[in-house]
Amino acid sequence: MPSTEERLRKLIADNLEVDGKAITDVDMSNSLRDIGVSSVDILAFARVVQQEFGIQFGVEQCTELKNLNEVIAYVDANAG
Repeated sequence: MPSTEERLRKLIADNLEVDGKAITDVDMSNSLRDIGVSSVDILAFARVVQQEFGIQFGVEQCTELKNLNEVIAYVDANAG
């Protein structure tokens, strides 16, 4: 089974774009905002993450989690 990081990378590549291009290589120490993803797209992506991992992932988490490594840790701690 793929790791949380692998699954998150696939979700990013499949669902997010910057300047019309898919994000295929991302440094997990960055936030989505750091790599140029809009706030609206970040909130939409939170819903995708919620569905993929079966967790609640709201606006509060979007603002509190500083980078993608923290997203991975949150998912690992909260996924059932």
